[in-house]
Amino acid sequence: MKRFNITLAAAAMIMANALPSSACTNFIVTRGASTDSSVLVSYAADSHQLYGCLYHYMPSRRAARTMPVYEWDTGRYIGDIAQAAQTYSTVGNMNEHSLIITETTFGGRHELENPDGGIDYGSLIYITLQRARTAREAIRIIVDLADTYGYCSSGESFTIADPDEAWIMELIGRGKQGKGIVWVARRIPDGYVSAHANQARITTFPKDDPENCLYSDDVVELARSMGWYEGTDEDFSFADAYAPLDFSAMRGCEARVWSFFRTVADDMDKYVDYAMGHNPDNRMPLWVKPRTKVSPKMVFDAMRDHYEGTPMDMTTDLGAGGHGLPYRWRPMNFEVDGVEYCNERATATQQTGFWLVGQARKGKTGILWFGVDDAATSCLTPIYCNSTEVAECIAEDNGSMLDYSPTSSFWIFNRVANFAYLRYDLIAADVRKSIDQWENDKLSQVARIDAAAAAMSPAKARKYLTEYSVNTAQQLFDRWVELDRYLLVKYIDGNVKGENADGFIDNGNGRDIPGKIEWPGYNEKWKRAVAADNGEVLRVVK
Repeated sequence: MKRFNITLAAAAMIMANALPSSACTNFIVTRGASTDSSVLVSYAADSHQLYGCLYHYMPSRRAARTMPVYEWDTGRYIGDIAQAAQTYSTVGNMNEHSLIITETTFGGRHELENPDGGIDYGSLIYITLQRARTAREAIRIIVDLADTYGYCSSGESFTIADPDEAWIMELIGRGKQGKGIVWVARRIPDGYVSAHANQARITTFPKDDPENCLYSDDVVELARSMGWYEGTDEDFSFADAYAPLDFSAMRGCEARVWSFFRTVADDMDKYVDYAMGHNPDNRMPLWVKPRTKVSPKMVFDAMRDHYEGTPMDMTTDLGAGGHGLPYRWRPMNFEVDGVEYCNERATATQQTGFWLVGQARKGKTGILWFGVDDAATSCLTPIYCNSTEVAECIAEDNGSMLDYSPTSSFWIFNRVANFAYLRYDLIAADVRKSIDQWENDKLSQVARIDAAAAAMSPAKARKYLTEYSVNTAQQLFDRWVELDRYLLVKYIDGNVKGENADGFIDNGNGRDIPGKIEWPGYNEKWKRAVAADNGEVLRVVK
C-alpha cells in the first residue's frame, strides 16, 4: 500500500480543496486530572471539504538536505526548508514519543497576516511532530521554524502535550512588522483541564515564570506599535490585543469551551451569559479544576456534545424538526424581517473530517484514539503511536471527498450518519449503542495489550502493536458496514420494525415478512408547529 509524507505529496493531494480549519475544538486534560494519569488531548478537524484519513509518516533512511513545504489547507507549494538530521515517525497528530500537537484557528488581526511567509500552521504541526520529543522542545522548534522561514497563516491556538505536561501556545504573524510570529505559551497546571475552540484564550500572563510561561520578546511591544494596547506590561492580554472578542467569538467558539467545562467542573453556569455572547466582561478562566478525575471515555463523549441541557440545546427548538436533530445546515446566520439570528455551532458537527483523542501515557506507548466524520455518530479506535502501518480503511490514498470508496471508513461512517440525520431521535440511539459497546470494549482491552507488549522486545512489541492497531481499525469498519445494513432494514421508509432477542419479529409464516411495524411519527412540538402553520388546510372534518 502506498504511503505518503503529509508534508510532501499528501499535503498537495489530500488537502488541495480543504478550507482553513476555522471550526475545530481541543479539550485538554492534564495527568493529575485524569483517571489513569495520562495526558489527554482531543481534536476535531472540521471542514466541509476535509477528507477524513490517518496521516502517517515514517522517516526516510536517506534524508535529503532540504524538504518542500505545502500549505496544509490548500496544497499550495510554499517553498523549501532545511531537513532535520533526525526525524521521528508519526500517526496523525501524535508521534512515536507520545508528543501530541493539535490546533484551532482563531484568525485574529488581519493586519498581521503575511501570505509570503515560508511555513503555514499545518506544516508547523506535522513537521514539528517529526522533529521534537517533548512539548517544550516542540515550542522551541515551532518558534525557530516560523521565525526562520516566515509564517503565512492567521492566528492559531496550539495544544502541545507529552506524557508529563500540556501547554497552550497562541501565536500570530508579524505582518509587515517583520518575519515570524509573536506568541505566548502557558503550561496548564497539573490537576486541571483546559480547552480552546477558535478563539484566543490566553489573556494576561506572568513575565517571570519560564517554567510555566514562555513568550516572544516583542509580544507586548508589537501590540503597542500597532495601537492595540497602551497599558503596562503586567496588564497586557494577548487575546484582547490580537483577537478581540465579539458575539460570534463567544457564541460560536467560547461556548464550546464552556460546555466542556460545565460537563467536568462545578459552578460553570455563572458563565452562561458569556457563552451566549451577551456579557464579554464575564470571561471564563483559561483552565478549571474538574469535580472528579476525568476518564478517556468522558473526553470521548464530551466531543459528542450539542449543548444538551443548556439554553442552547440544539435538540429542543423548532429548528430540530420533528425528530430532535441537533444540526443546522450552513450558513450559520440567517435574517428575518431585518433581524439577524444565529444557528449554534456545537462541538459535534456534521462536517468533521477526522477527530481524535491523544493519550500520552508515562512509561507506556501512547495511543491515538482515532475516528472519522461526526463525533456523535462515529467511533474512536485505538492506534498505538509507534505503529508502522495504517489500516486500509483509514489510509490516505483510499477515497477522497470526490471519490467514493466502498472500503473507506470515512464513507461508511458518513452513510450511517446521514441516514441517522433523517430521524435522529430514533436512529441515533441505535448508533450510540454501537459506539458505546465498541469504545468500552476497546478501553477494557488496553491493559491486556499493554501487558503483552511489555513482555516483548522493542521490535516485536512495535510489530504487535501495529498489527493490533491495523486489525482493530479494520474490525470497526466491518462492524459499521453491518450497522449500515441493519439500520436500513429496521428504519426503511419511515417504519420501525419490531425486534426481540432473536432479531426482527416476523409474522410466523417463515417468509420473513415483518410481523410488527411501528410508526412513531413526529414529536409534539413539531405537530403543534405544523398545526399552527397550516391547520386550516390539514384539519380533519368530523
